Amino acid sequence: MKFNRTLLSLALVSSSVMAYEADKTYQFTVLHLNDTHGHFWKNDKSEYGFAAQKTAIDTVRKEVAEKGGSVLLLHAGDYNTGVPESDMQNARPDVEGLNMLGVDALTLGNHEFDSPLQILDMQEKWATFPMISANVINNRTNKALVKPYVILDKGGLKVAVVGLTTEDTAKLGNPDVTENVTFKNPIETAKATLAEINDKEKPDVRIALTHMGYYFDGKHGMNAPGDVTMARTLDKGAFDLIVGGHTHDTVCVNEDGSGLKAKYKPGEECKPDFQNGTWIAQAGEWGKYLGRADFEFKNGETKLVKYELIPINLKEKIKKEDGKSEYKLYQPEIAEDQAVFDHLKKYQDEGDKLLGVKVGEVKGGHLEGKREIIRFHQTNLGRLIAQSQMERVKADIGIMNSGGIRASINEGEVTYKDILTVQPFGNIIATLDLTGQELLDYLNVVALKDVDMGAYPQFAGISMVVDRTAKQVSDVKIGGQPLDLAKKYKVSVPDYCASGGDGYPVMKKHPSYVSTGFIDAEMLKKYFEEKSPIDISKYDPKDDVIYK
Repeated sequence: MKFNRTLLSLALVSSSVMAYEADKTYQFTVLHLNDTHGHFWKNDKSEYGFAAQKTAIDTVRKEVAEKGGSVLLLHAGDYNTGVPESDMQNARPDVEGLNMLGVDALTLGNHEFDSPLQILDMQEKWATFPMISANVINNRTNKALVKPYVILDKGGLKVAVVGLTTEDTAKLGNPDVTENVTFKNPIETAKATLAEINDKEKPDVRIALTHMGYYFDGKHGMNAPGDVTMARTLDKGAFDLIVGGHTHDTVCVNEDGSGLKAKYKPGEECKPDFQNGTWIAQAGEWGKYLGRADFEFKNGETKLVKYELIPINLKEKIKKEDGKSEYKLYQPEIAEDQAVFDHLKKYQDEGDKLLGVKVGEVKGGHLEGKREIIRFHQTNLGRLIAQSQMERVKADIGIMNSGGIRASINEGEVTYKDILTVQPFGNIIATLDLTGQELLDYLNVVALKDVDMGAYPQFAGISMVVDRTAKQVSDVKIGGQPLDLAKKYKVSVPDYCASGGDGYPVMKKHPSYVSTGFIDAEMLKKYFEEKSPIDISKYDPKDDVIYK
């Protein structure tokens, strides 16, 4: 796939002293991953995983080297949180796996701030690659927490890679951790950092490695601005390429520029976004794809020659004539690298040993926790978790942020691993005793959180009408009884949210605030042990919460 060369031409800032050879055509390829979230190992359908990624990466490296080119491998953040085998081992298998892949640089994502900074420091020591972010400041030293950028020599080209992390980390990360750092405006930071490296380093190629999110046409809603806004705000062609993460998107735009491909099929052609002289790319999530951008550089001008998303053993579900389903590869299978497989298998086996214990069972169907559903609707799993926490602390109302629910639970046997996959963060259940008026004020913030955000709340013990236009709730009933503004009600909520996480009101200083010490996943495990078999019909949210 070739792109129009006129469209592709990027005029670089010409203030630098020429570090390249005149009239020589350089070839370089940028490979990229993002939001791997603990998925160092293949899934039960043998999709993705670092062992197959390694083979794909090595294949590209060999091809590019034979043509005299160079390869950069970049990771756009969030290697932490999401898979129990990784979480319980502090992402050591992920970091060591990325070492074996040969990552050149990784930017900090918001989930790198789920655990204490000592864990991040330990992970940084495990890594043989630099972790970078220019806009994350250590409050104790008033200096950048990690390196702001790296300068790489790739086949005689001087390549600057600047790390940037979303400002939203201040509300998305663990508040007890993020209070130790400041997340400066990444766009302003990018501007200042570019000025510095253009003056001091004079690079030939400039890449932003961001964990800021992709929002088509810059429409970021209640989220902090992302890659499109940054490209439009900076000088034209300030960066040649933005490699992004955070929103888990396969950034493949329609040919007419009308939006992202709604139903991108693995292996299809993929055209990244192009804004104000800068290409913007993102490769989905979990290592399902390896992003590949092939560039040519000549006389200070960078051109994108080809772009693709390489699916890593992704499979399509196909119904057979007998009504049963089978999974068929979209593209030829990528073999797993044996050295990576062997190294990471010991971590997978250790995790399996600890996590394979049965804790209960589900009957009547599955409990819905898919990101694309639970962040838009009340679901039976959202209800179950909110209710289980509410019952555990003897509260009247349970509130659970959807971002704290990371997977569905299938019908049948449920293991400890399933529980930790659903709730990987280790948050503590907190309680608040609020008057009816305080509760109404609280709901007028929390219940109005936008869909498609982790902040979108799941409820138990309450019914109400939420009017998004009028921005208020009405017809509130607790346990079937109308809200009494003078009465006190006990509310259960994750301590993460009570600390202001996901933009919830900060309630930690409320006189009634109690951190119960009950860890969410442990209490969910206990609930399954006590209540199994879980009948999903008992957790149907029905029309308890009506949105207008």
